[in-house]
Amino acid sequence: MGTASDIPDFTVHRSELPDRGLSLGYWREGVGGLPLLLVHGYPETKRIWARNVEPLVAAGFEVIVPDLRGYGDSDLAPDGHYDPACYGRDLQTLCQDVLGHEWIVAAGGDVGGAVLSDLSARFPGYVRRQAIFNTIAPMLAGDAYDGIPSEQAPFPMRDYFEEQGADADALMAELATPDLRRRYVFGMYAHRLWGAPGGFTRDEIHWHTEPFADADKLRAAMGVYELSTGKRPISELPAGFDPNPTDTLILYGPEDHVVGPSFVDRMQVAFPNHRGPFHVP
Repeated sequence: MGTASDIPDFTVHRSELPDRGLSLGYWREGVGGLPLLLVHGYPETKRIWARNVEPLVAAGFEVIVPDLRGYGDSDLAPDGHYDPACYGRDLQTLCQDVLGHEWIVAAGGDVGGAVLSDLSARFPGYVRRQAIFNTIAPMLAGDAYDGIPSEQAPFPMRDYFEEQGADADALMAELATPDLRRRYVFGMYAHRLWGAPGGFTRDEIHWHTEPFADADKLRAAMGVYELSTGKRPISELPAGFDPNPTDTLILYGPEDHVVGPSFVDRMQVAFPNHRGPFHVP
């Protein structure tokens, strides 16, 4: 995708989630194939998966690509909750109750990886296999991670994490216009050392930042970072604190300078039935 004309134009579906109080927007391509859920992170929307959809459909998958609550074409949360548990419940409701899938396979990174960690633990057997990359390993009980350093980079690489978690309202006051909000997100795609240099063209970055021009959507997306500072209550406790038996492919992109290399060591403990880890430069 080198120019704006190369950006795909998938149909956006919107479905109300039974008993969840909101609707999600999503792409659904290759209906009838093996159901594959793709979960975005932050500052992303379903658009981050645009390059992957057509090749995966060609490989035989039904590709389901939602916007999490509060993002993109999905509704803001009426209950104010933005955390892995409620994100995961939304997605399981979409895939099973709305789309009719009794099981799925899934992939996700960043916030999306944390969502899958919770979803697959909360609904045992529903996610048959999953691929998770560059996220925070799930919390485990006791001394499971003893001797393994934190996978998070120190300040200033993760200064955005601190700002959004500690005083998101003050940050949003600084980002007072659609242009300022898009510029803030633009930097995360362009020069924040989160990925391979040149991974996105300027046209692509403009496309990815477009949904965050909406102040309410950007503010909602910051909600997950407020969990670490206690500024926002969680909807419920994590699904479990034991290793997750779901078959899991562990991937790590070392050019992400926010999630450190100890991520792979923690994930091998958290997901004993794993493949990899594989480093993807």
